Amino acid sequence: MPRPTRYTLFPFLAWLPHQTRASVGRDALVGLSGAVLALPQSIAYALIAGLPPEYGLYAAILPVLIACLWGSSWHLICGPTAAISIVLYASVSPLAVPGSRDYISLILLLTCLAGVFQWLLGLLRFGALVNFVSHSVVLGFTLGAAVVIALGQLPNLLGLELPSQTTALNSLLALIEHRGEWDHASLILGLSTLLLGALLKYRVPRWPTLLIALTLSSLAAWLWPAMFGQVARVSGFIGKLPPFSPLPLDLDVILRLLPSAVAVGMLGLVTSLSIARALSARSQQLLDANQDVRAQGLSNMVGGFFSGYLSAGSFTRSGLNLEAGACSPLAGMFSALWVALFALFGAALIARIPIPSMAASILLICWGLVDRRAIGALFRVSRAEFVVMSLTLLATLLLELQTAIYAGVLASLFFYLKRTSQPSVQHWRDGEEDVLRVGGSIFFGASHYLQVRLQRLAGKRVVIEAQQINFIDYSGVEMLHQEARRLQGLGRSLTLRQARPQVVEELKKLEGADRCPIHFEG
Repeated sequence: MPRPTRYTLFPFLAWLPHQTRASVGRDALVGLSGAVLALPQSIAYALIAGLPPEYGLYAAILPVLIACLWGSSWHLICGPTAAISIVLYASVSPLAVPGSRDYISLILLLTCLAGVFQWLLGLLRFGALVNFVSHSVVLGFTLGAAVVIALGQLPNLLGLELPSQTTALNSLLALIEHRGEWDHASLILGLSTLLLGALLKYRVPRWPTLLIALTLSSLAAWLWPAMFGQVARVSGFIGKLPPFSPLPLDLDVILRLLPSAVAVGMLGLVTSLSIARALSARSQQLLDANQDVRAQGLSNMVGGFFSGYLSAGSFTRSGLNLEAGACSPLAGMFSALWVALFALFGAALIARIPIPSMAASILLICWGLVDRRAIGALFRVSRAEFVVMSLTLLATLLLELQTAIYAGVLASLFFYLKRTSQPSVQHWRDGEEDVLRVGGSIFFGASHYLQVRLQRLAGKRVVIEAQQINFIDYSGVEMLHQEARRLQGLGRSLTLRQARPQVVEELKKLEGADRCPIHFEG
């Protein structure tokens, strides 16, 4: 039974009226824990993207509200992420000075363009398109992005002021060049934060370890001015809700940003849908991929106009949401509202955070991005997919990140086409018959391979066991007709046995059923 139209336009009406006082109270508490986790992450991700810290908070407010209301997953929570932040930085930093007004405008314009792309994919019901970005590509890109982010944060950990680089190699060379200029106070404070955060994460993983580590390091810097008084702090800002941001609608700029918008939009969708599917496997919830794609697009389209840069699914926040017992998407909405309160009243506290401590927290986030279990499993299960992951990783380290995404997708498609161009073929001889059992579709990429196999047969009667052939295109039809006529000229025949009705129908269309040179059995 189709869903009512109002639920299609406003899908939150399907679940919002059914909430109870108990479920709302539960979601409010779960949302508070999510906000505590989101605060340091959002600020750190904004700095990775080359934005002022408040823009990380803005990205965790309105886009999260919209994604929760219009998405189908009850537990997915979106917001700024490390990988997307570094791609945005790599895409826009060549066009404007990071942190400047022009830079912020370009980031928000790129966000809106990516949102339009995502929304159109959902509107056209192309949600399955994100499946072409394989898990191996995401693994390789995430691992590479973690290295790029970590190298980019080392100058902040060491108290250096270096120009930002767009590749890992350039960042490493810049560090080596300035190896004699490290600030020891910054290094001590940063390493202390790093060790404390790692220890807390190991001993009490369910606690807000990043927030605790940042709070203690900020207190240490404030109580010991003789040692840490000269250590740089995070830039202060005026506490307010996300302001309206008019976007620069310059056609040349839009065309220049469009390839990056497509790349980062696809990355965001793959990340979000992968997380949503993983959560739904545990919660037994049915998802609507196209609805989630539309929700991601809508959240970024609107978020771009209200100072929220590109958001996507957050595995840590979404996982916490599920484990803490969220009853509905209200938990994510409450998380956004708690962050909004902090954006209003907590700006003065953020300005006390030492930059080396923030860099240390970003390094901890980078370590958490490395999925060592999945990488090991990929190596054991599929060497081809492991090669795709490795190529994506290498491209991420050596090229600009949006280019690396395209390189990984092309590598993944190459291996996929290579596999499908050689369908499974089993051969045996039965008297004067040569029998081939073909498993897979006969399309333009596979027809030549099958034609070569047919031409090697010497039996008087060639039989193709066709029950496993699901699809045949024009190239396949033409090839089989060509081979059937070649065999006829030699006094031999070609027979398809137990072919599916749609395959037989396609084969008879080329010259008509009466003149089809192929015989059919079963």
